[in-house]
Amino acid sequence: MSLESSGRRRLDDAAAIRAFAHPVRLALHELLMRAGALTAAEAGREAGISQALASYHLRQLAKYGFVEQAEARDERERPWKVTQTVQEWDEVAAEPDQAAARSLLEQVIAERALARLAEWQQHRPDEPMPWRAVGGVGNTYLYATPDEVAAVSAGIEELLEPLRARVDDPASRPANARPLSWTQVVAPLPPTGSGD
Repeated sequence: MSLESSGRRRLDDAAAIRAFAHPVRLALHELLMRAGALTAAEAGREAGISQALASYHLRQLAKYGFVEQAEARDERERPWKVTQTVQEWDEVAAEPDQAAARSLLEQVIAERALARLAEWQQHRPDEPMPWRAVGGVGNTYLYATPDEVAAVSAGIEELLEPLRARVDDPASRPANARPLSWTQVVAPLPPTGSGD
C-alpha cells in the first residue's frame, strides 16, 4: 500500500482494499471524517451499532492504516481519526486478487450511494429550495475515447479538490456548507451488433 502526503492514499494491497470495503467500516471512516475524531462509543452511537462492534471495526481500519488514535481529551478517552481523506485505486489492477478487491469496494460504494439517493428522495421535499435543486441524479449518454473520459475525470477532480480540502479544514467551510456524498459512475457500454 502506498501513502501520499497530500491526504491521499493509493490502495494497491488487496487485503487493505477488502478491509476497507466493509459497509460498517466505510460508515465509520466517513463519521470520523465528518467529526474529526470520535471514540468507539461515540462512533457506535452515530452508526447505530454497539461500542464493541465499532471498536472492532475501528481496530481493523487501524490495522490497515485507514485510521489511527487521535489525541485524547482526557485520560479515559481513546478517540480515533482518519489518516487520509481520499483513497484512490488503480482502475486496472495487474493481479486478479487486486481486481476482485477493487470490484468489491466499488460495488459497496455504489450500494451506499444508491441507499443515500433513496434516503435523499424521501426527505428532498423538506429541504430548502437551493438544496432540492442540487441533489439528485444526472444521466448523460455520449461517445468518447478513453483519453477523453480520463480528461473529463481529471477536470472534475480538479474542480472538487478545493471542496474536498474542507474535510480537513473545518474553518474553511462556508456557513451554509453541508457534507455531500459525490459518487461518480462511468460505465462504458458494450458495442451493439452494428458496432455502435
